[in-house]
Amino acid sequence: MSKSRFIAWIIWGVASIFYAYQYILRVMPNIMLDDLMHQFHMDSAIFGQFSGVYYVGYVGMMIPVGIMMDKYGARRGMTASMLLTAIGLLPIIFTHHWIYAIIGRFLIGVGSAAAILGAFKIIRMSFAEKHFTRMLSITVSIGLLGAIYGGGPVSYLCQGLGYKDVVVIFATIGIILAVTTYFIVPEMEAEHTSSIMSDIKQVIGNLRVMYTCVFAGLMVGPIEGFADVWGAIFLRQVYGLDTHISASLPSMIFIGMCFGSPLLSLLAEKSSALGTIIGSGIVMAISFLAMLTGVVDITVMGIIFIIVGICSAYQIIAIYMASTYVSNDVVGLTTAFTNMAIMFFGYIFHTIIGFTVHYMGGISDAKALIYGISAIPIGLTIGSIGFMMLIVNK
Repeated sequence: MSKSRFIAWIIWGVASIFYAYQYILRVMPNIMLDDLMHQFHMDSAIFGQFSGVYYVGYVGMMIPVGIMMDKYGARRGMTASMLLTAIGLLPIIFTHHWIYAIIGRFLIGVGSAAAILGAFKIIRMSFAEKHFTRMLSITVSIGLLGAIYGGGPVSYLCQGLGYKDVVVIFATIGIILAVTTYFIVPEMEAEHTSSIMSDIKQVIGNLRVMYTCVFAGLMVGPIEGFADVWGAIFLRQVYGLDTHISASLPSMIFIGMCFGSPLLSLLAEKSSALGTIIGSGIVMAISFLAMLTGVVDITVMGIIFIIVGICSAYQIIAIYMASTYVSNDVVGLTTAFTNMAIMFFGYIFHTIIGFTVHYMGGISDAKALIYGISAIPIGLTIGSIGFMMLIVNK
């Protein structure tokens, strides 16, 4: 292996570790809930604000961070973001008022927004274009492993060392990552003199980018509508599963996505990116339609959720596709915009499902939940047809 190729792998490794690191910080409040509520004298409402403000920082700063990546490069952008995540942990170590904890949590969200965008930029710089989706998918899998399996070791460390010492350790890791990134990631910003407004116009004025955002967003229901909130109550009311099983089964979707990221990316490389997305949408739509009939047994349902999780990795391919429709100087902004748009559709699905369930009879009514969850296969079908239209009009 040549020296330059070895350095490229090291740079990618640091970016991937940061992506997993921010996932661990995302789930950390669940692990330290009792300790944090006691330290900062929080009630459940304030703790909810503390946990949720992470997403305010994450989503709200997605486009500004994307612009920063395009203007100043991944070296400075990721270094600053890593430092922000470390700084965001400091209130837990040094303060006892909840307002400082919330500010710190917001900073962690802001810093975390650069994780996937920085990885995107670094992979494009360090690896051949044909390997892009594969490398990005492996990065996403590493991050999801941090989310799925990071909680256990952190909980164990908290029991052995105390939660404050664990926070010190993670703040130190963030600083080490920042210093390492600053010294090993080369400057890679190109000549870029256009204004921010012209960059934004270039992205939102590109119809193929906008269509990709909308169609990919319509397909996000399984992961951002069902798996994160509505899955457990649906399985409990419609299938009569007990609380533990109904809460555990939807996590199979996340596990499937973890392994689906490299699988779908490899398939897209060998065949067609658009074809892979369309196939994923069709498979997910059929899976949900089968589940909505109420005839799927629990064993088959676990398999279905893994398959749905694998297909949910279409998002990586969609984000990459959107980036190919623009010039290199706005790739970071395009990635940020597409990712933000897809996440926003998660809010749309929650709103539609919640309103439908409420209107049709409430969460205690199985039929109401079936009607509500029906929004997911409808969105998958429309999104798949939309991507088919992109092929026709290519």
